[in-house]
Amino acid sequence: MTAPGTAPCDRLAAIERKGGDTGSTGALIATVLGSSIAMIDGSVVNVALPAMGRALGADGTGVQWIVNGYMLPLSALVLIGGALADRVGRKRTFLAGLVIFAAASLACMVSPTLGFVIAARIVQGIGAALLVPASLAILGADFDGAARAKAIGTWAAAGAAAGAVGPILGGWLVDHVGWRSIFALVVPIALAAFAMGRRYVPGGHDEDAKLPDWYGAALATAGLGLLVWGLTMLTSGDRGTGAAMIGAGTIALAAFVGLEAKLGDRAMVPLALFGTRIFTGVTLLTFLLYAALAGALLLLPYLLIARGWHAASAGAAVLPLPLIMGLGSRGVGALAAKIGARPLLALGPMVTGAGFALFALMPEGAIHYARDVLPGMLLVGLGMTAAVAPLTTTVMAAVDQRHAGAASGVNNATARIGGMIAVALIGLVLTDNGRGVSLAAFHAAAIAAAVMAVGAGLCGWLLVRAKDAGSRS
Repeated sequence: MTAPGTAPCDRLAAIERKGGDTGSTGALIATVLGSSIAMIDGSVVNVALPAMGRALGADGTGVQWIVNGYMLPLSALVLIGGALADRVGRKRTFLAGLVIFAAASLACMVSPTLGFVIAARIVQGIGAALLVPASLAILGADFDGAARAKAIGTWAAAGAAAGAVGPILGGWLVDHVGWRSIFALVVPIALAAFAMGRRYVPGGHDEDAKLPDWYGAALATAGLGLLVWGLTMLTSGDRGTGAAMIGAGTIALAAFVGLEAKLGDRAMVPLALFGTRIFTGVTLLTFLLYAALAGALLLLPYLLIARGWHAASAGAAVLPLPLIMGLGSRGVGALAAKIGARPLLALGPMVTGAGFALFALMPEGAIHYARDVLPGMLLVGLGMTAAVAPLTTTVMAAVDQRHAGAASGVNNATARIGGMIAVALIGLVLTDNGRGVSLAAFHAAAIAAAVMAVGAGLCGWLLVRAKDAGSRS
């Protein structure tokens, strides 16, 4: 997640482009716009959740599925989206993802009931699972030489800007226009990306690309869906149904692992990746860190709005995170090259955990930004900035070149799965049928997030060796 809503290894596919002509500039603009709509959507929905819940009569379970309806297909299918882009064409997959995403956004905007919104969010997730990896595959196929750093820097800066502007603009729209308008926000961006992509993006594909692992994708989607649904039911008090769904999801995921083992390198998730301690370690680090981050970024605006803050103000409360990450990531990458990734992978998550721990001091009365929110957000921003760039580098160093794309995709999906499971558990914190937040439970959630972040730091220190993380010492 280079900014809220992004995953750590999204930029790995953005490797070199040939040339710097008008067509290449147009393709870069198209991919930046395409990636940004998924980023904006993920951040603006967080600040709109309380208003959506009230308007749609959603209880805590409904609120959770507004988020996870989008996250489930994106988490489970993002690797299939990348394989499909290679197989049938990067341009075709990118444009299809944009059309699906924009159409689903319009459906969210006009949906009459909660069920329609959740269904449209699922379709949005499918669109994002196509357009996000396809946009990165376009950059990977078309950039090289001196244009590489410029293209990646532009892409990363746009992501940081989208992460910073999205919650504030989305909150303003919720306050002054209504929650439905946030879904209209991405439609003109998607149309611009489609127009630029249709004109400037090459239509290439890889002749030797493997067939998408459709059976694996189906098992992963079913397993994750049942698991998340079961956790959601447990937090809402339906223990019997929740336990049954978790059991069924576990069986489906076990079948998925068995299938992937049988397919070997043709699998969506080659299990050979986990044959090294370092890749297993950074995968666990990613899961813990991004589960903690997703829970905190969802619950903090929810708490502030429940305490009377405007949605725009609650969105602005998280602004330090994308700003610090946008400004500091390049410098941290250079530092990691000098001292190695291991110290940063240990220290960064622990600093993030300290920020979460400060949220556990949120007072009963009025919440003041400078005193109660800003110190924690600054620590979270500094910690995440220290961790993300070295994490990307370490993932690449952990595997051989032929598994680089799969490794980045797995790490990307792991971050989103961690966030999805965290969202499935927020029912423990919500009160009044999803319209309020228990302060005591929020404190407990903040402590849990801090513990997970510290656990991520321990994974970085104990499971990543200096030579594996690219240290010069």
